[in-house]
Amino acid sequence: MSIARIPNLVSVVIPVYNRAAYIKACLNSLLRQTYRNLEIIVVNDGSTDKTMHVVGSWKHALKMPPAKKERIVLVNLPRNIDVAGAIHTGMFMAQGEFIAMQDSDDLSHPSRIQKQVTYLRRHASVAMVGSNYAYFPHGAFHRRKPANWIRYGSQINRTYSEGGHCVCHGTILFRGSVFDQIGGHNRKVEGAEDYEFIARAIKNQMRVENIPEVLYYYRNHHTQRSRKFY
Repeated sequence: MSIARIPNLVSVVIPVYNRAAYIKACLNSLLRQTYRNLEIIVVNDGSTDKTMHVVGSWKHALKMPPAKKERIVLVNLPRNIDVAGAIHTGMFMAQGEFIAMQDSDDLSHPSRIQKQVTYLRRHASVAMVGSNYAYFPHGAFHRRKPANWIRYGSQINRTYSEGGHCVCHGTILFRGSVFDQIGGHNRKVEGAEDYEFIARAIKNQMRVENIPEVLYYYRNHHTQRSRKFY
């Protein structure tokens, strides 16, 4: 499928379920991006807490021109369809030349989007780029530590060919053509949607790379979805 995408626009897709405590910090980290041409798509996956109230109040309080506010899109799903479905909904709505992922309880470094877009501009053969990240305990950002499992260059394809995982899903930014060609996340692989999406891109001869710099911050807390599976 080929659609008319808006040049230079980055659509950031944020699936969210019961993240009232974290979503505002996540969104503020995107407002602080040095790359300003953003579309932020928040997909509320049937939250039962005050997530949508927090997001709505946050958007209402923003002091920015109406045209810019229109690029902050809030999607309220009537029921929970799980993260793969929420991500797919956001990607389907994305209008940007590029699409970025962002987990609702994490933070992006202010220069994350700028550096990833610049990387793809300079490397025409690369379809998707992630980065290294640092993880921190909730409430203790000063105790953040860089991850040590991210791989680079030829090691990426080798790792996925052996069934491994070495690209942090929350850090990825990719050309909109990736979604147009291979679709979004597979709802049949619950708990491994992130792995399957990246592996499918590689299987379809799309080049995936990582930037060694820490451009993303992963929050550890007791209600993380990943604790259910790992």
